[in-house]
Amino acid sequence: MTAKTIPLDSTLLRARSLPDPGEHADKNARGRVLVVGGSRTVPGGVRLTAEAAFRAGAGKVQVATVEGAALLLGVAVPEIAVFALPETEAGEIAQDCAAALVPLLARCDAAILGPAMGCSHAGGAVVDALLDRQCDAALVIDAASLIALPSRAGKLRARGSPAILTPHIGEMAALLDCDADEIETDRPASVRRAAERYGAIVVLKGSTSLVATPAGELFAYAGGGVGLATGGSGDVLAGIVAGLAARGAAPLEATLWAVWLHGEAGRRCAEQLGPLGFLASELLAHVPGLMRGV
Repeated sequence: MTAKTIPLDSTLLRARSLPDPGEHADKNARGRVLVVGGSRTVPGGVRLTAEAAFRAGAGKVQVATVEGAALLLGVAVPEIAVFALPETEAGEIAQDCAAALVPLLARCDAAILGPAMGCSHAGGAVVDALLDRQCDAALVIDAASLIALPSRAGKLRARGSPAILTPHIGEMAALLDCDADEIETDRPASVRRAAERYGAIVVLKGSTSLVATPAGELFAYAGGGVGLATGGSGDVLAGIVAGLAARGAAPLEATLWAVWLHGEAGRRCAEQLGPLGFLASELLAHVPGLMRGV
């Protein structure tokens, strides 16, 4: 029997409330997010991810990115701490990045791996830096790091807490080693299959975004408009997930809230600016108010 699809809406979220840090909580009590990603080609993508984590309520955000972009990123976003990683001639994070990442991973509450990276080899090296060591941080995997996961599925399943994967349809095809057309034919079955294979919570982004758990639960958010299909939108979603997880939300709750917040921010942009043409950066300011309103 096919499992029931559960609507992802504000009614569901009210029954799955987010952790409240309390009126007197300091920034350490709200958690620390580490973003590992970026490249010379897309140096600003991790800026969107970092700001999204802050907008979701994280207390501290650190970004580890290619050396050539680190200083400029730190000046552009003074709220973050920036760490320069070795860089290849092509402008991607070098595969010998583990030594620089290990101490950062040891001190974070949530880690996002892969945003704004274009090389799956580099994406895999970033994943290995976490999976090859004991790291209890909540884990969000995006973009180039997703493409590197098929050979690492066993290690991912062995984690004590499920990772959160945020693929679009092309990345989902790579995760399942099939054509995108096959994914499109049966999106619910595909996202469930990925969740089972990787022991992870999987978000398949689209006009209706689907969230599957390793246990076979399936949630659907149907409010996303076509305007969300724009560069940087996925970077924002990943940041919201990690910010909520750093605050102490369980992986599933962080994911469900993030998908809804991201989609509803898109709805507000569409209402205020038009259904097409708003920027991913314009989603960010809507997130705190939407959290308060649920």
